[in-house]
Amino acid sequence: MMLFRSVQHEDLGDILNLSSRAGVGLTTLPNNQEYLAARISRSIDSFNDARGRAQQGFLFTLEDTEKHRVVGVSALEVAVGLEEPFYNFRVQKSVRSSRELGIYNTFETLIVGQDYTGCSELCTLFLDPDYQRGRNGVFLSRSRFIFISAFRHLFPKSIIAEMRGVVNQQGESPFWNAFGQHFFNVPFAEADYLTGTGSKTFIAELMPFYPVYVPLLPEDARQSIGQVHENTLPARAILEKEGFAYHNAVDIFDAGAILDAEIDKIRTVKDSRLVHVRKSTHVSRAQDGVPCIVSNLHFQEFKALLLPISDPLDSDELRLTPAEMEALQVDEGDPVRFVSLLS
Repeated sequence: MMLFRSVQHEDLGDILNLSSRAGVGLTTLPNNQEYLAARISRSIDSFNDARGRAQQGFLFTLEDTEKHRVVGVSALEVAVGLEEPFYNFRVQKSVRSSRELGIYNTFETLIVGQDYTGCSELCTLFLDPDYQRGRNGVFLSRSRFIFISAFRHLFPKSIIAEMRGVVNQQGESPFWNAFGQHFFNVPFAEADYLTGTGSKTFIAELMPFYPVYVPLLPEDARQSIGQVHENTLPARAILEKEGFAYHNAVDIFDAGAILDAEIDKIRTVKDSRLVHVRKSTHVSRAQDGVPCIVSNLHFQEFKALLLPISDPLDSDELRLTPAEMEALQVDEGDPVRFVSLLS
């Protein structure tokens, strides 16, 4: 059974192992035990309402319950940029023309901004490559929207996802090589690691705030702007199906696309609904059933399962086995939140 749940302190070892496999460019999952331990503590504090809004962040895990092993992580930041600046580049079109020469040119510039201050952020999505099959990736990503639906009052109007940009097999970013390294004087991997571990002051100290003229960059750097890492393409596709879109904002280090959406227009948020648990020892979980996410409504002990449901989807009751009820920590008659992955 695959269980999506809130992180616990004892998950540190498994998460540290996952971070070692994530590679360069996944900024919010650095291979640093001290940082990850603090990240887990911050999440637990957030679930215990012991953090202010600017510091609230929820970290979730995907657990293989048979092996008692965490095989994936994903996270939510409640409001970025309130305590530390959240920088991005805005891709803007500029026009220059000469009537005398009969020349009309359009070109792109990159403008540093803080467009997403106060927005929620999806981040830290990583699934063990051995589990990248079936619907595990979709489950790990979309279960965050079930959590948002259940506790909508905690989140603002808009949400973003800063996607991992183009990085080659040697861990080098063509955009960084063409631009960032001239101002920060460190390799991309080091800058990415420093940002991931919370050292962000150097960005404001060293980042140039004048427009960057894109035509002056090498071809490979220009082509990487607004693109994502090949391993991130499935995650981008999931979010775009949910209603996220690219609106010409990119990461300042690797120029990866930043997607955004209005929370209330996200498909899972709109389509999820409450049903009540009906205990049954004779539930058929045929693989041809409709794949659905089912979650409890327990804030501090939030849990969700991915189940093939054969029952009519318009029913107000959902039959669950005793094992499924135990995994979700619900009793008969309890409300649960439910959404079909095919909706």
